[in-house]
Amino acid sequence: MSDLRNDNYIGIEAAAEYLGVKTSTIRTWIKKKNMPSHRIGGKLLKFKRSEIDEWVNCEKKIETDEEQSK
Repeated sequence: MSDLRNDNYIGIEAAAEYLGVKTSTIRTWIKKKNMPSHRIGGKLLKFKRSEIDEWVNCEKKIETDEEQSK
């Protein structure tokens, strides 16, 4: 579990850097893979690291399950 003091909202650039992808990939994941995000003031996208971590772990499990069912 993440330390709550380090679980502040981060912007899309920081989220992309955290995951090692481009911001366009983050936007695609939000639309197609339900990546957790929050709209602040209607325009700004913000993310919580703990939610990103949980989402990544869930996506890994889905991929593993799909591989095993082949």
